[in-house]
Amino acid sequence: MASTTLKAFGLGLALSVAFASASLAEPVKIGSKNFTEQFIVAEIYAQALEKSGIEVQRRLNLGATQIAHSALTSGEIDFYPEYTGTALAAVVKGELDGDADKIYQDVKTYYENELKLTLLEPTQINNGYAIILLPETAEANGLKTLSDLGPKSKDLTFGAEGTFGERKDGLPGLKDVYGIEFKEFVQFAKLGIRYSALTSKQIDVSFGFATDWQIEDSKLTVLDDDKALFPPYYLVPVVRQDALEANPQLAEVLNKVSPLLNNENMRALNAAVERDRKEPAEVAADFLAENGI
Repeated sequence: MASTTLKAFGLGLALSVAFASASLAEPVKIGSKNFTEQFIVAEIYAQALEKSGIEVQRRLNLGATQIAHSALTSGEIDFYPEYTGTALAAVVKGELDGDADKIYQDVKTYYENELKLTLLEPTQINNGYAIILLPETAEANGLKTLSDLGPKSKDLTFGAEGTFGERKDGLPGLKDVYGIEFKEFVQFAKLGIRYSALTSKQIDVSFGFATDWQIEDSKLTVLDDDKALFPPYYLVPVVRQDALEANPQLAEVLNKVSPLLNNENMRALNAAVERDRKEPAEVAADFLAENGI
């Protein structure tokens, strides 16, 4: 009886100490970029951490890749969800490669050696680029692949957010690999505008992501990337190494959550916010509850 009581006391003390340690640690500062998917995934991570007893400070909607990355390297935030292909192109400045594992390892090695950052376990979200257009535009121009688009592009208008015009996996890559040079490049301040501009025929061509719910809803045509320009874009938490040292439980929690996320459920989560007008925090809470977190 005494032995059982002592064991129970010891277990209770250990749990109390562990919870107290998490409570006394500095709050984990999570950031995100400036679009819906980032808000949702950041909320999923934040709420999962809070359920484990870790205090979280949200610094969401920071801006585009370079702004979020600068916030991370400066210590303004401790981690944010990033895409491996984006990190390769925008930060590592590496050669685009279609091998998902190689991209992950190349980015992870560079981040650890050069930036004191690290990549945790990736999600199953591969949010790669898709060049999209209305079916009637594709049919009228005989377009099925990006190679088909090359000679036709000079008569077409392209619309996207500004950074797509500068990235190696954006307009420069389309020109180098496929000879694509559009008649005009219309820049949008917000990502969602490209879909309304496309369906209202203000532009002829744009790009989407694999987890965009609008592609299916609007029955848009996706051109085949027949020369494999676009690398995989797996979503993964990028974390400061000092934050992991200060909060050892951080990696454990995030690595438990990340494998639950995939393209199919991410499209549904995005639609719940953008189409059904639910709050990202509400959608995140429902997702965690459904998955027993």
